[in-house]
Amino acid sequence: MRFASLGSGSAGNALVVEVNNTRLMLDCGFSIKETTNRLARLNLNPQDLAGIVITHEHDDHAGGAFKFAARHHIPVWLTYGTLKMAERYFPNQHDLQLNVIDSHTPFSVADIEVCPYPVPHDAREPVQFVFGDGQYRLGVLTDVGRTTVHIEQLLSGCDALVLECNHDSAMLRNGPYAASLKKRVGGELGHLENSASAELLARLNRSKLQHLIAAHLSAKNNTPLLAQSALAKVADCTLDWIGIADQSLGFDWRQIS
Repeated sequence: MRFASLGSGSAGNALVVEVNNTRLMLDCGFSIKETTNRLARLNLNPQDLAGIVITHEHDDHAGGAFKFAARHHIPVWLTYGTLKMAERYFPNQHDLQLNVIDSHTPFSVADIEVCPYPVPHDAREPVQFVFGDGQYRLGVLTDVGRTTVHIEQLLSGCDALVLECNHDSAMLRNGPYAASLKKRVGGELGHLENSASAELLARLNRSKLQHLIAAHLSAKNNTPLLAQSALAKVADCTLDWIGIADQSLGFDWRQIS
């Protein structure tokens, strides 16, 4: 089992999970051309994807998903709430293969086990996902304003984590955003800040953790060093062991074994 990111941040998000010859893309916030180019960096073509799973309807996660899926005849999995809010992204004439999921019910796509779970975020029916192959588990958590007991239960014991470190609270407070946007980002339906992510990590069983990636970093309200420092204190590791999901480059393949 391995995973890689095409890019992570407010300008677009996409992540690929691979088990054997099955590959799923989590979210697609890039154009068709940009997504294709970013897949090529991972030596993948659109035809290599067995499906796309969508976390929620915000543009940086779903804005490119449906045109890309329609162009390449790729099935999509999403909640009903996300479906209703994402219809604005559908191409005018399409033959989309849409699969509505329940936010508490696991499902499988060929060799990949997919476990959705609901999260507090300012979207209609947002979810995040844990992916598995029967032995190893990758937990992904971005776009969440606060943690919950259910989130902590699902992410405990994962072999790899992609964890939101959206902002530093002081940088957000003193930064250029309007007051209303600061309130939204820092609120309980917004995004996790570095120390909150670290506190969440501290509550998890990390005994199997092979990879820890800080994701969805704000370009204006955070730095990789601040995110790495917060997580490294809890993980008791060097800063360079904490990976960064970069907006432009994402991150290269990470093997779980």
